[in-house]
This record gives sequence, structure tokens and C-alpha cells, in this order.
Amino acid sequence: MDKVSTKTIAENRKAWHDYFIVESLEAGIELVGTEVKSIRQGGINLKDSWCSIDDGEMFVKGMHISPYEQGNLFNRDPYRVRKLLIHKKEILRLFGKVKQEGLTLIPISLYFKGSRVKLQLGLCKGKKLHDKRDDMAERDSKREIDRALKERNQ
Repeated sequence: MDKVSTKTIAENRKAWHDYFIVESLEAGIELVGTEVKSIRQGGINLKDSWCSIDDGEMFVKGMHISPYEQGNLFNRDPYRVRKLLIHKKEILRLFGKVKQEGLTLIPISLYFKGSRVKLQLGLCKGKKLHDKRDDMAERDSKREIDRALKERNQ
């Protein structure tokens, strides 16, 4: 069996801060050549991106891919809507969850799987302000405990 190497290109850290991630899945993404070259140089931002389902197809919106320097007239709009490559059955299942349970589809990370660009999607539920505060307090207390243990062991 062949092991395919994966290399993470970009992560959406804001998604972990603003949402509870209920489920995650992998999707292919439809790109043009200059976009792939720009992604290889790290010119991508997932910060304010989201996914929507229109006419039985899934699209990622708000994802910024910087124009490739040597791309000239082949460059596309950095914020253009890009189609995601997912099975129809999976799209319908996700559509049902988004409509009924009030969940959102958010890109979590972008990575190379072999030579192909893949997008990890999260089926997310929004956090309230008090949830974010709880997470920050928990992270701070863990940091203080780790610091105290480190000082004690020295």
C-alpha cells in the first residue's frame, strides 16, 4: 500500500476560536495553474472564508489566493468563488445538517496530499462569548500549571 505524504499549507486558527467543530471532512478544490503555484509559495489566507451549497454544488467563498507574480494575464481574481469536489450524496447530507441544525461549513486547513490540493472542512457550531472566555481561561490555567511544574522540576 502506498503512503501519500501530506503537507499543510495554511490553517484557519480563527475557526478553532470562533466555532465548535462537530465534524470534519476532506474535499478537493478546483483551481487553475497560477493559483496552485501561488499556494506553493504560501500566498493563501483562509481567515474569513466559508462554504455554501448552491444548486447541489459546494463552493468556498472568501478564500484569498494571492496573484502569482509571474502569472500576468493568467491570474484570476484572488477572491473568486471556487468549486469544491465532493460526492453528491455527501453534499446532500451536509445540506440537511446545515439547514436543520443551524451548523456552518468552514474551511479549517488547506494541504497538499501528494500533488493534489485538499481542503479540510469543518461542520461547525458558533461559540457564544462566554464559551470563548471559558476556552481562554482554560488555556491560561493550563499554561500556568505547566510553568509551575517546569519550575518545580528544575
